[in-house]
Amino acid sequence: MAATRESLTAHSDVPFENCTLAKALAERMRSSSEDLTRRWLDRISARVKLDPNRIFPTDTLLDHVPLLILGIADYIENPEKVILSEVPIVAKAMELGELRFSQGFDEYELLKEYEIFGGILFSFLSRVVDSIEEPCSRGELLACAHRLYLAVALIQQATLTHYLSLVKERLNEREQRLRGFNRALSHELRNLIGTIAGAAEILELGTFSPEQQRAMTSMIIRNSTNMKATLENLVELSRLDEDVRQSRHIALPNAAAEVARQLRESARAHGVEIRLPADLPTINVSAAAFELCLSNLLANAIKYSDPSKDKRWVEVRAYVTAPDDGAQAETVVEVHDNGLGVPEAKRASLFKRFFRAHEESNREIDGTGLGLSIVHETVTSLGGKAWADFREDGTTFFFTMPNRRSEDDAAPALANVPAVKATGLGDRTAEDSAR
Repeated sequence: MAATRESLTAHSDVPFENCTLAKALAERMRSSSEDLTRRWLDRISARVKLDPNRIFPTDTLLDHVPLLILGIADYIENPEKVILSEVPIVAKAMELGELRFSQGFDEYELLKEYEIFGGILFSFLSRVVDSIEEPCSRGELLACAHRLYLAVALIQQATLTHYLSLVKERLNEREQRLRGFNRALSHELRNLIGTIAGAAEILELGTFSPEQQRAMTSMIIRNSTNMKATLENLVELSRLDEDVRQSRHIALPNAAAEVARQLRESARAHGVEIRLPADLPTINVSAAAFELCLSNLLANAIKYSDPSKDKRWVEVRAYVTAPDDGAQAETVVEVHDNGLGVPEAKRASLFKRFFRAHEESNREIDGTGLGLSIVHETVTSLGGKAWADFREDGTTFFFTMPNRRSEDDAAPALANVPAVKATGLGDRTAEDSAR
């Protein structure tokens, strides 16, 4: 359904410009604008499983719809009053596109919303036309229907054009981030391969002491392990390229327990207790995205645990927000530990690629420095965010993930997942990531 100002002019039904039926239908539509708005609201809510208060989360946004209906009524009455020239109406239509973009609607849902809108208006006119006593010809009746079609098409065009421009901006931003990531990754892999090749060539000379040979062998193993971890993190990231709606979703407590199980042995080796409370929310999350983020944060907490402390621990907490302004609910995950923390001078670079907090002071801790950047890239691509808080009792890393709209209501009760107390976590390659 697409129309332009030129097409409206070309299809203007001049013979019916003084149609009394059009004037009467427009008046009926204006007087029923509030009822038509409620019907649109109910139909969309039923289709997308979104609470009606979330479809238009503020009174200002809800007022958009009657204004759009009034604009359509004006056009039915007078097609020379082109909707695209009405700045307030176009602005409201564009704001609707921005709202649907922020709520995670896709193009199909947006088009379907206007299909529903047009259907409600056409059904309304079909009902009221028989009660109007104004004389009219069949041609005039068809002209009124055509005007309604074109009016809805123009408003839809304004909404969809702005929506698609926002989508394009987001795609361009992601493309720039991906290019920068590829450049940094290529540089890092070249360094690792160069180090491995150099150590191998030195070993091939065979003129070194056993101790020096062990040092070279250790260097090869360490850099090979880092390269393997980097590539496996990339494999995990590639799984997020598929549409989020098509990815596997599981209950958050189950996903957290799985990550804890995978990292159990690593945590045991470092003497770290992983704490998963039994009251984690039972909201469903993207398995790939959630496990990738949590495993990187837990692996860092284990790797950078403070060996001077008798009790070393990392705790996972989570909760679901319920914004008062009707914004989309999201799941907030906290990973709190009592480890070494991050030096204050380095915190500004925390989520940059290949950042390592203790590279100078503790070279025995291996890692690629991609862990936190992967967390940041992952949640950002899903519409969330990541940050950290530093206090005397330890460091807390946070990340958020928008809830699926079908999960905005209370999630079905699941069996309580017992708290996991492991002095370790295990075979997860993300443990090779580093802050």
